[in-house]
Amino acid sequence: MTNSDYPWEPPLAGTEIEHIVSALGRLRTTFRWKADDLDTAGLKTQIGASSLTLGGLVKHLAAMEDYTFTVKLTGEPMGAPWDATGWDGSNDWEFASATDDTPEQLYELWDGAVERSRTRLDAALANGGLDQLAYTGWPDGRRVSLRRLLCDLIEEYGRHTGHTDLIREAVDGRVGEDPPAGWRPQSGRAPWGT
Repeated sequence: MTNSDYPWEPPLAGTEIEHIVSALGRLRTTFRWKADDLDTAGLKTQIGASSLTLGGLVKHLAAMEDYTFTVKLTGEPMGAPWDATGWDGSNDWEFASATDDTPEQLYELWDGAVERSRTRLDAALANGGLDQLAYTGWPDGRRVSLRRLLCDLIEEYGRHTGHTDLIREAVDGRVGEDPPAGWRPQSGRAPWGT
């Protein structure tokens, strides 16, 4: 197994930062693989009684990427591209409005959010590491660390990658825990940045 075949694979024995960032990266990659290369019908598929769609999950996780590394980390507003989309800050908006977006728009939204997040995270790590306090916190004034923000985003991806597993299998039968060796997105950019 070479790194070029599995660039999303975490290190076997790295630092805390390497493991946390790589865990997020692996989940991003697994999510992207499960949601990749679908047409409008595939991105709008619903299963059972759930209203979740792959398109809605793509848009939701794109918003969570930008929200985590702007609003929560620095207190800055979401900014572009969200300020031009009608985003109202509620999860319902992301899931409902995704039905109006093309596959290209959804993949580009997520790819761009991940790229911005990687850049913002790299800068934050260089300026204070995992222990630095983020802007967001509790009503009593306690603030969360960058470590906590990353762990929360890992949890968010873990939850929704499970949803994505079920929906994608219903769309076309794609199953599996990890992308195959050498996988690259068919529509958009690789979440690991190369």
